[in-house]
Amino acid sequence: MSLHLKKRSLILAGHDTSVALEPAFWAVLDRAATQEGEGLAQLVTRIDAARIPGQSLASALRVFALEWLEARAPAPPEQPA
Repeated sequence: MSLHLKKRSLILAGHDTSVALEPAFWAVLDRAATQEGEGLAQLVTRIDAARIPGQSLASALRVFALEWLEARAPAPPEQPA
């Protein structure tokens, strides 16, 4: 495993699983779970249940983190016409 990835073990749907992501993604997922009032395992379980067939869990977590941040980013200023 790459040195820049951090592996976490979770129980999803009663099964042990491990996911390796960059620390920045784990930080966003931890923040999202806290702000949404749930534990990290609950958030990951929810993301896992919603992912599209064939998409890896790591990919689904990265996409969720990006979309979660984008939803909270300030809108860019309007450009004059």
